[in-house]
Amino acid sequence: MKSTILVIDDEKNIREGLAADFEMDGYAVKVAASGQEGLDFLAKGDIDLVITDLRMPGITGEEVLRRVTTEMPGIPVIVLTGHGSIDAAVQAMHDGAYDFLTKPLNLDQLGMIVKRALESRELKLQHTQLLKEVSTSKQLDNIIGKSAEMQRLLTTVRKVADSKASVLVTGESGVGKEVIADALHNLSSRHDKACIKVHCAALSETLLESELFGHEKGAFTGADSLHKGRFELAHGGTIFLDEIGEINQSVQIKLLRVLQEKKFERVGGSQTIEVDVRVIAATNRNLEEEVKAGRFREDLYYRLNVIHLEVPPLRERKDDIPLLVSAFLDEFNRENGKQVTGFTQGAKSALYKYDWPGNIRELRNCVESAVVMASGNEIALEDLPPTVSKASRAEAISVPMGVTLDEAEKLIIEANLAANKGNKSKTADMLGIGRKTLHRKLAEYGLETDGD
Repeated sequence: MKSTILVIDDEKNIREGLAADFEMDGYAVKVAASGQEGLDFLAKGDIDLVITDLRMPGITGEEVLRRVTTEMPGIPVIVLTGHGSIDAAVQAMHDGAYDFLTKPLNLDQLGMIVKRALESRELKLQHTQLLKEVSTSKQLDNIIGKSAEMQRLLTTVRKVADSKASVLVTGESGVGKEVIADALHNLSSRHDKACIKVHCAALSETLLESELFGHEKGAFTGADSLHKGRFELAHGGTIFLDEIGEINQSVQIKLLRVLQEKKFERVGGSQTIEVDVRVIAATNRNLEEEVKAGRFREDLYYRLNVIHLEVPPLRERKDDIPLLVSAFLDEFNRENGKQVTGFTQGAKSALYKYDWPGNIRELRNCVESAVVMASGNEIALEDLPPTVSKASRAEAISVPMGVTLDEAEKLIIEANLAANKGNKSKTADMLGIGRKTLHRKLAEYGLETDGD
């Protein structure tokens, strides 16, 4: 992609001559006859480097330089000046110019300066992008999931994190909605400000209103002092409203006003407080159904649902179970002073077959319990909670009496492959064999499929 150079000079011959020269070198060039015209080009974007005369009628080169260095940092500015303005050119260097050149111009010298400046800009851009990618990776480290479903979700999280738009995070209880909210805040430009969390379902109507908007001294019995609300405390940052579907109509009206006008009054107060807050809300309810039932305001729903992120349940992303289990195993080994290394094949199979209605929260509790119960280095089927182990036994494979070992092996492989919907990686892991071994046996038994 061509770099774009903006040439600003009130002398027609100079600007047109420079444009022709740089176009021959393969650059895209825009020309401006005045400082104001140059600033108009800059305001439209897509400028990689500026060459400006220092002395021009109206807006001078000094003003162009000042505007670029303060409003568009990273765009190099090369200053052109006459012999009588060397001191001004030196001052321009102090003010942030990349370099300066005196007239009459040495085009070869100017070409070298331009090439060096653009290479320096490209390196800085690459460095900035690398730092951003490293930061993004670190902020997403606590979100465990390599499944296609989670990768799609995380791609969207990266895209919308720095937006000011409200986000509605939905999903079943225990899927990790709060973790997604944390990632949205940490990846945004508000990351150095507060992320205030409110669990709406845990507070009564009166307490919730006071917690969200604050109250004045004497606003109600027990209000002995002024209390700043969560919106006020979150100014400049993010507020996370968990279980938003639980709030009643009166609080919904006040919340709608904050979203629309960025204003509110404390309970018992008359002073209007303005805030700049990014709102992230979460719920395990179907808010569209709540709107139809008259329990949730339609206008508030649309204000909250500018961007919608659906966190998939664990039963739809079972490929992530090994990663999650490994992380939880490390955590609870440390907490309990144990050295459990993993799970037996029977226990692994049970983890895959169970549907996890409590999602990641239930899986975490399961691993904690199993680590405590384990008497050896591996977690066995009997170490798992009864609900998980029973589900495994309910799906036991039936092998008829009298079949050969080869026939029994074929039945077992076929049943596990079907349970895993043709996923060979998962099947090999459950059977405790390598993928190459599984592929060989599938070919041997005529069970080869088109799966992974």
